[in-house]
Amino acid sequence: MTLESGTEPAAEPGTDTGTDRLILRRWRESDADFMFDLYSRWEVKRFIGRVPRVMADRAEAATRIAWLPLQDHPVQGLWAVALRDTGELVGNILLKPIPASGTDEPLLPSGDIEIGWHFHPDHWGNGYATEAAGEVLRRASLAGLHRVVAVTAPQNVASQAVCRRIGLMHAGQTTKYYNATCELFVGTP
Repeated sequence: MTLESGTEPAAEPGTDTGTDRLILRRWRESDADFMFDLYSRWEVKRFIGRVPRVMADRAEAATRIAWLPLQDHPVQGLWAVALRDTGELVGNILLKPIPASGTDEPLLPSGDIEIGWHFHPDHWGNGYATEAAGEVLRRASLAGLHRVVAVTAPQNVASQAVCRRIGLMHAGQTTKYYNATCELFVGTP
């Protein structure tokens, strides 16, 4: 994967971006029902976090939306992904600092930037993760970001396939992030 500077500016903070089929936008308070539905499903959460756990209630989703960092960063963010034609939410895409393994809580930043995605099972198999991740990488590249990483649980072959489809190269297993053994994928110039 080549991530190089270009002439097109990154999306302004808070603006929607997207593809022909998808809109990537800020999370809104009104999205709490969808976020709860997404993250209360074991099939979504089973590979997320050092100790995966489903979201307990809608209030937890509302609190997470209110707390979301990076909302005003020019390149990094956590975006809700919606279908352009209907506005229906289908998932989440992120580009953010990835925490290093360590003994501090919370874990400290590693210095690397992570791309990741979580999509609702009703929308798996439509290419939305690949499409949204490709758009995030394109925008990041145009803004001058030169390296991204993605990590997956060793068993998460679906996300590993997305990593390959968006041009990330498999770099083996690592314990460098999240205090977990992960499959590492890297995009470099």
